[in-house]
Amino acid sequence: MLDNTKDILEGFAKRVIQQSRTRLTKGKKNSSRQLYDSLKYDLKTSASAFILNFFMEDYGIYQDKGVSGIKKKYNTPFSYRDKMPPTKSLDKWMVRKNIKGVRNEQGQFIKRKSLQYLIARSIYRNGIKPSNFFTKSFEQAFDKLPKELVDAYKLDLEEFLTAATSGN
Repeated sequence: MLDNTKDILEGFAKRVIQQSRTRLTKGKKNSSRQLYDSLKYDLKTSASAFILNFFMEDYGIYQDKGVSGIKKKYNTPFSYRDKMPPTKSLDKWMVRKNIKGVRNEQGQFIKRKSLQYLIARSIYRNGIKPSNFFTKSFEQAFDKLPKELVDAYKLDLEEFLTAATSGN
């Protein structure tokens, strides 16, 4: 029972995931594909309820909502206060982005560790700008959902009533 409603919710979840992945790619937030590949959903159904959960890597929420820095603020619940992001986590990102040490004004070569520190300090000060890759996708799909859901539930109810009355 409620197959039409389940199909609508499945389509909703798939639309949210697909749009989120598209936004990640277009927003250039997809360098390792780790977050992209981690976007998933789980729809549990019972006779009287539906439970829909979305999943992503833990850091995905920070990419979506953003993080306020100590100097630049965003409308987000997350902020850097007393700790900078770990420089070690920037190493693989720098390799993927082909960011290499350069020479400073005196002609000295800046080492990778120093560059990692400078990038981490910049993130600490300026934060991470919200991308809303998931939030926008969810809200757009949700705006289309109510009409479709009501229609699907109506069909399910009609099927139930037809089956119930024909059984008498």
